[in-house]
Amino acid sequence: MPTSFKYLLIGSIETYSGKSATVLGLSDQLKQKGLDIAYGKPLGTCLHNADGTLVEEDVQFITQNLKLSENHVAPTLLALDEVRVQKRLRGEDQTNYQQSLIQHYLEVPRGDLMLLEGGGNLAEGNLFGLSLLQVAQVLDTAVLLVHRYGSLLSVEALLSAKKQIDDACGRQRQRLIGVVINEVPTEQLEAGNSLLRPFLEQQGIPVLAMLPKSDLLRSVSVEELVKQLGAEVLCRSDRLDLLVESLAIGAMNVNAAVKYFRKRRNKAVVTGGDRVEIQQAALETSTQCLILTGQLPPPAFILNRAEELEIPILSVDLDTLTTVEIVHRTFGQVRVHEPLKVECICQLMSEHFDINRLLSQLGLNPAAAVS
Repeated sequence: MPTSFKYLLIGSIETYSGKSATVLGLSDQLKQKGLDIAYGKPLGTCLHNADGTLVEEDVQFITQNLKLSENHVAPTLLALDEVRVQKRLRGEDQTNYQQSLIQHYLEVPRGDLMLLEGGGNLAEGNLFGLSLLQVAQVLDTAVLLVHRYGSLLSVEALLSAKKQIDDACGRQRQRLIGVVINEVPTEQLEAGNSLLRPFLEQQGIPVLAMLPKSDLLRSVSVEELVKQLGAEVLCRSDRLDLLVESLAIGAMNVNAAVKYFRKRRNKAVVTGGDRVEIQQAALETSTQCLILTGQLPPPAFILNRAEELEIPILSVDLDTLTTVEIVHRTFGQVRVHEPLKVECICQLMSEHFDINRLLSQLGLNPAAAVS
């Protein structure tokens, strides 16, 4: 049995937990240690069409960001979508994806350590033999779980995940080598470190990092809000790259609104197209975009002021409640595809992630790596 792992599979219990962000922050530290890193995402879940070719967005972004050469990136074997599932269920897709996994991942050596990104949860891809548990077995990987902190109840999901991994992969070798618990609110960090961390350690679950919540990492671009809302951009379409960190609803009187708006930074403000005084108050505080409901155009002086301040104004054919629900949902599904976010996650990981313990868990000698 090999003494060290050549593959580290980064998975999660639920979607949008921060796997790609962890890959980026971890790669930065591993490179500083002098390790030659490769990357692969066997199961594709976020695809777009580029010149007639389906491209996995996370793979493309991570490859470019880490400046990985072609032979350091393993191919995505399957684009998971409704059409592919239907073909599998009808028996039209008989591909042995585990054999493809062996062929493209095991039989082609890439770097000192290959970071693999798993599906959205432990079961995703099971129909095709590409779930996290199945990939871990086939490639004999170590597993690092990334889990978004909700409360101390997070312990239950992590204990259940450990049992599933142990049951599926056998207990002869410690496969779950650690967890990263992220988005821990500042006021709950003490409880996390004094209660959750020691308990998980006692249960054989190494806690390699507890990352504090970051508004920047949870932010979404104005461009993404335009896309999700189906919004019309009334001005400053050149500033859709602005990042929105919070949401404010302008439904109160103007004096209350001003106090409310001043407490929030880099926000999106949702208000009626007829609430001109609210729009004006929002523009004079830390606002990244105005989202106007009711399809009522703002007066010229509001548009002119927004132009001067470089604040996009969006118009939506939705009511306020629906608009707010969509924006909140978008905050919960953010991806780390902006340079500022990459810088932020690398900083957080360098401060809070125990890289030497990870290397030891992998069977790689930290002392032999470059400090």
